Amino acid sequence: MSWKFFTWLFTLLFIIFAVGGIFFYFLPFQTTEFIPKIMENRNYNFSLSGDADMQFYNNMRYPSKIISYRVDGCNLKKADDMKTAFDLLQNATVLNFHPVIIDEDISVTCDERVKIEENYFIAGEGGPTNITKTNNFNVITHGAILLLKNSDCERPNVALHELLHALGFDHSKNPNNVMYNISKCDQTLGDDIPNAINMLYSAPSYADLSFENASATMGGRYLDLNITIKNDGLQDSGKSKMTIYANNESVKEVDIDPIKIGEGLVMSFKNIFVTQFNVNNLRISIDSNFYELDKSNNEINLEIKK
Repeated sequence: MSWKFFTWLFTLLFIIFAVGGIFFYFLPFQTTEFIPKIMENRNYNFSLSGDADMQFYNNMRYPSKIISYRVDGCNLKKADDMKTAFDLLQNATVLNFHPVIIDEDISVTCDERVKIEENYFIAGEGGPTNITKTNNFNVITHGAILLLKNSDCERPNVALHELLHALGFDHSKNPNNVMYNISKCDQTLGDDIPNAINMLYSAPSYADLSFENASATMGGRYLDLNITIKNDGLQDSGKSKMTIYANNESVKEVDIDPIKIGEGLVMSFKNIFVTQFNVNNLRISIDSNFYELDKSNNEINLEIKK
């Protein structure tokens, strides 16, 4: 046999070996499923514990302790009572109320008609009108107060009662408390509600991005990934970046647009090529340059499902 034949044979074998190597490198021979190793617990936990029944829902608060209001269509007496109620609660808590002309957090209106129900005068109505539920808080984005009856009390108990409703507080079973369902002039605010308010609003008005869910499948060298990110904070998030790691080596980076309070973002990725063999750990992390309630939940680890 001539040397040309051996050259041709060697070239053919090399091509077969090279193609086979590429085939082995890229072809998904087996499928591996990954699940969350530990769904990170939120360390920033605010709860009223045994006093949770003080509110309509647990952990109700406005995004900020600086709350705007607008009084519209009220006579001088009712308007003054309402302003005094805001001042009283501001002096007793960390809250700060200020009047605005438009886009108020709490809307106050009045009606000269007096409702009667079960032989009792209903002096007013108030409560949250827009609530966004997150894993940390029930965030009030707007409240409303309707003052119906002029108060003859020295203190503006009716206005204060409705203001506390607008802040998420329910009726009290204590007849001496201003939140009792029947208003009397000798009722007082007490310390329990101001203490609860101060505790709730001790959380700063930050966003809080966290992984709501994550799962992955690897077919050979290709990664399919499903991720849900949620903002459980008290402010819309800014832009951030998510990085996917396989065995601690970055395989993909993704820009994340701002996420509103209580909203989430579902992302699915197909056929992310991974250079490493024998991947046994996946890690996804969020990198943000803004303050968050808790940055420890910005990372999640996935391990092989057993």
